[in-house]
Amino acid sequence: MSIIKDSVYGYVIGDAMGVPVEFQSRNKLMNNPVTTMVGYISYDEPEGTWSDDTSMTLATMDSIIQENGIINYDDIAKKFCNWINHADYTANNNVFDIGITTKYALMRYFDEHIEATKCGGTNEGDNGNGSLMRMLPIALYCYYKKIDDTKIIEIVKNVSSITHAHERSILGCYIYVKYILYLIQFRDKYMAYNMIKKVDYSMFSENEVNEYHRVLKENINNYLIDDIKSSGYVVHSLEAALWVILNTHSFNEAIIGAINLGDDTDTIGAITGSMAGILYGYDKINNNWLEKLKNKEYISDLIEKFEIVFGIMV
Repeated sequence: MSIIKDSVYGYVIGDAMGVPVEFQSRNKLMNNPVTTMVGYISYDEPEGTWSDDTSMTLATMDSIIQENGIINYDDIAKKFCNWINHADYTANNNVFDIGITTKYALMRYFDEHIEATKCGGTNEGDNGNGSLMRMLPIALYCYYKKIDDTKIIEIVKNVSSITHAHERSILGCYIYVKYILYLIQFRDKYMAYNMIKKVDYSMFSENEVNEYHRVLKENINNYLIDDIKSSGYVVHSLEAALWVILNTHSFNEAIIGAINLGDDTDTIGAITGSMAGILYGYDKINNNWLEKLKNKEYISDLIEKFEIVFGIMV
């Protein structure tokens, strides 16, 4: 059993399943739900193609590998630029679906040579899910390195701030990382959810914590589907992924549930997939989905190298 393999493959599958139906309406998908790996709908890309979500996640993993288990913010930013400029970490040597906040942050880094952690957007309008979607490797790093909470917040803040430096985005990333850590530790999605409600968020402003009140102060899983938004806004994306994971009972059900919410399907599928992978394991992933995944050998190679960094022998 490999938590890294389970979560990363879960993540990539969620992304690739969501790519073809990104921006499709929920009403349309609910009337004709997607349950297989398809292609050529929202993008001119074949089935099994992953998006910017996976590319930036793999770039983060590769940086940690190349830096021998150390997080180097400058190197992560460089690898993000290699993705945009040279199509590194892509499924088909093609770059598509870059978020606006991410694009401008990396332009600041590449063109203006600004320090990596000072490149991210700081305006309220810069709170898309572009840093939340790439936090899985950071959660895994914190788990295997046994990082304490104070250091976790610092790392999450800095990694998010490469592209998204607003406090709301950083808080969303922190909640996600803590949930992943509790999932790994207890393998109980409800226990993990109750535990993130008890985390001390006092280092964040009260106003920003309140933006996540439906997650932290209420029970997000008790909301009706019509109350759940699946947009690219960081709060909506985190709410949607948690809502799906808490209301489904298998890997395949979670992915199908996530992508058929519509709108930002690749990112919500990916975030949900990372959680579902930990809960249900690689062996529970639909084999037909896995077989159609593009560039799978590269993903497997990177996972193996990532495991070696943490001394994991599978």
